[in-house]
Amino acid sequence: MKKQAKIIGTGSYLPQKVLTNADLERMVETSDEWIVTRTGMRERRIAAEGEFTSDMGVEAAKKALEKAQIDPQSIDLILVATLTPDYVFPSTSCIIQSKLKLEKAAAMDLQAACTGFIYALSTAKAFIEAGLYHNILLVAAEKLSSIVDYKDRSTCVLFGDGASACVISDQGKGLVIQQAVLGSDGEQADILYMPGGGSRHPTSQKTVECGMHSIKMEGKETFKHAVRRMEASSKECILKSGLQESDISWLVPHQANIRIIEALAKRFSVPKEKVFITVDKYGNTSASSVGIALDELLEQKKLSSGDNLLLTAFGAGLTWGSTVLSNE
Repeated sequence: MKKQAKIIGTGSYLPQKVLTNADLERMVETSDEWIVTRTGMRERRIAAEGEFTSDMGVEAAKKALEKAQIDPQSIDLILVATLTPDYVFPSTSCIIQSKLKLEKAAAMDLQAACTGFIYALSTAKAFIEAGLYHNILLVAAEKLSSIVDYKDRSTCVLFGDGASACVISDQGKGLVIQQAVLGSDGEQADILYMPGGGSRHPTSQKTVECGMHSIKMEGKETFKHAVRRMEASSKECILKSGLQESDISWLVPHQANIRIIEALAKRFSVPKEKVFITVDKYGNTSASSVGIALDELLEQKKLSSGDNLLLTAFGAGLTWGSTVLSNE
């Protein structure tokens, strides 16, 4: 019998510090009304000065491992999705492996920006169903406050910090990863990126003075691509899973902007009350966003056997992806 990859435990972590719209009003020329109307965001979490991506990832991972009820030493691979690693190298996955003392696990980072959780989930599915690994710890963590320019009112209101995690296994009961559809378009790479810090523009006094180490985004173009790409990948994923749109019990989208979520939801048969939203509380936490929403959904709602969850995300690259999870 073919092995099935399934999520058997989830976890999430949000820093204690809350950055409200009122706080942002004192930092930059904006208003609560403007932010809520255009993004749906009311507050977001900000990591403490000495709290890093790996620290948040570890806390989310501990919760996922506890819920999975497996021996942590049975984890044989750690995947970390992040665009804000602790270091350029070594990988944040190796730092997390050390902090969790998972000596038997291989470790690697995966970078697909806000689509990172979906990309990592599909990678875990492939590894497990190929028989290469049996228990995979997926962590998606971001300290976006470390690369946000809090003088740029078009971007600083959008982003927050946080982490999510899940254990994917070929044993036990959980959410079966049915299908995953991924995509990318490098032709649009310059509509959402951070220009400084890589080999093209290594860190220098000039790159710092020119503000090249913070997020740059063309909002209108990003919005247009986000809705179209998430819709297309979602519909393809539903079709490949042998389902109809009406079979989807919950839509769990990337929490980038309430207008993007609403525009996406209108294109599906999923009722508005079955679209799970956290963007008002946490803002856009990039790779960790879908995982945080999934963990909260599982904490707050009782799933029935046979329920289908559609996860979808879009990010810089451009990257996008969707996956269907079925509750056993």
